[in-house]
Amino acid sequence: MTASPILTRYSTDGAVPGPADPDIAWHYGDPLGEQRSATTGAVIIDRSDRTVIELPGDERLSWLHTISSQFVSNLQDRRSAENLSLDGNGRVEDHFVLTDVDDITWVDTEASRGPALLDFLTKMVFWAKVSPAARDDLSVITLVGPQVREPAIADLLEIPADADVYSAGDLPEIHHDDEPLGFWRIMPPIGEGRRLPVVDLLVPDHLLQAWWTALTDAGARMAGTWTLDALRVAAVRPRLGVDTDERTIPHEVDWIGTPAEQGAVHLDKGCYRGQETVARVHNLGKSPRHLVLLHLDGSSDERPATGDPILAGGRTVGRLGTVVDHFEYGPIALALIKRNVDVGTELTVGTENPVAAKIDPDSVHADDRVQAGREAIERLRGTAR
Repeated sequence: MTASPILTRYSTDGAVPGPADPDIAWHYGDPLGEQRSATTGAVIIDRSDRTVIELPGDERLSWLHTISSQFVSNLQDRRSAENLSLDGNGRVEDHFVLTDVDDITWVDTEASRGPALLDFLTKMVFWAKVSPAARDDLSVITLVGPQVREPAIADLLEIPADADVYSAGDLPEIHHDDEPLGFWRIMPPIGEGRRLPVVDLLVPDHLLQAWWTALTDAGARMAGTWTLDALRVAAVRPRLGVDTDERTIPHEVDWIGTPAEQGAVHLDKGCYRGQETVARVHNLGKSPRHLVLLHLDGSSDERPATGDPILAGGRTVGRLGTVVDHFEYGPIALALIKRNVDVGTELTVGTENPVAAKIDPDSVHADDRVQAGREAIERLRGTAR
């Protein structure tokens, strides 16, 4: 893997590569200060490690609709959505973002799953009029913070004041040439209370440097993936392959819902792989685990690691996901915990050097709805009596 153009350019400015993603900046020497800047101003984050896939073809949306979890057959031009590919048992294999612009659907996903997702999409083409292809010449930049939607940056990117979540638009010319210009898209907000605006840019590599410079000149502070993770964890938003494992189903990580609900699984659509599990859990039961925010004991300099077991009374009750130091909360993490574990339960993380942990009660949402299938069964039982 080649080094990110941005990290290479700014390495002399204090960029520190991350332990998990060595080709992009983890921080620029002041990770907690970078987080603070995101809550009051704007930060710019290199995410050029993400895989970008191009889907041209007249049947691209109707075809994608049949093989994924989201309702996208009628996706409008310059709109985005989050989507999943599930296995036959309804477990999450891929989470990706898609944006339709000028008769091409652009997909981007985690670098670790890019080749596998492209392979899956290619194998599923059959006779559909669509031609999946990797685009190594496009990169993702993410902007976070309240000033992202204010004039200095929004006007530079030509984002209308009334643009809503999942809307997208063309990037303006920054150089006078005939090359593709890329696009912006608005993503769900993150941070405490999910109040911080997020805007992604998909930029051709030959324009990366120009946009990076223009945005920093407009007031965006350089920040690393540490900042993005801290704000994402505070918002209880999962990352594929970090906060999910091979058993994760969409209900466990709050990926259920229409694009308007900022979900990735639409419950009112036709058949797709894994739909039976999605429908059964939604209509008859609850997921065995749920995603929660943990506050970790910060008295030690060592941190537990992603994948470590979470124990209650010596019994494993969950799996640790993203672990990060937050500028206000200290060490926090996302975790998949068994649904029957009470919020006040004393927890420890890891077995060799266990760390005390507590569930943040505000991250737990009671699922007290009456499932349609369960209600129908109870009605039948009442009739039988």
